[in-house]
Amino acid sequence: MPRKQKEIRTDIGWSDASSITLFGKDFTNEILGHVNLGDMGFMELTGRVPTPAESRMFNAMTVTLVEHGITPSALAARMTYLGAPESLQAAVAAGLNGLGTVFVGSMEGAAKMLREAMPEPDAQADFAALAAPVVESFRQQKRIIPGLGHPFHKPIDPRTPRLLGLAKENGFYGPYVQLMEAIAVEAGRASGKVLPMNATGAVGALCAEMGFDWKICRGLGVMARAVGLVGHILEESRRPMAQEIWHRVEDVATAHMRPPQENE
Repeated sequence: MPRKQKEIRTDIGWSDASSITLFGKDFTNEILGHVNLGDMGFMELTGRVPTPAESRMFNAMTVTLVEHGITPSALAARMTYLGAPESLQAAVAAGLNGLGTVFVGSMEGAAKMLREAMPEPDAQADFAALAAPVVESFRQQKRIIPGLGHPFHKPIDPRTPRLLGLAKENGFYGPYVQLMEAIAVEAGRASGKVLPMNATGAVGALCAEMGFDWKICRGLGVMARAVGLVGHILEESRRPMAQEIWHRVEDVATAHMRPPQENE
């Protein structure tokens, strides 16, 4: 019996010999020169041009994630470029592969956590009551709560208050942000440590406020960090550090195995 064929469909766009149509708009005349890169990212996720408030918020969220210095993703990109300088895209892809539950991609975990705790936004919710079982569940499973704390931004991630300030200015300081704040307070109380909301926690909460599916939230980090990694590769091509990092790490890591004269 032949397999029943399923529908093949996209609502994103199409093109012919003389035109390109994206989300129902003439790409050449209605998008090109009119829509900035951040707003184009918003269109890809929603199928529409953002409102001015959505544009400002979405652009701030993605700009937050573009750059953070010599991070593991930047190192991975630079080391890959050392081995394959003919393939810039491979170096960028190597850096993006590390955007997971620990770095950058934790916004996905935060958004998922918030959506599961409060499936529908409720401005009248008892956020402390919702936060308590969330924190307890993570503690029982010995899992890190996504979106809280930071390896070196202590006691607060400086990006977070700015993002929350922009959320208030643009009408996105809502129940999911408040729930994330309540989870941070409860996590600190339960652990006895200061565990403030970090930038990815704020972005995850704002993704929930803006109605994005939690499964795509990591995509904001992918979009943004790709821009930053291209910058790192350009710097690596002009002022290389990857080879020096390689040799220094090898020297330190193998020093205990080398004959005494090689350690002098």
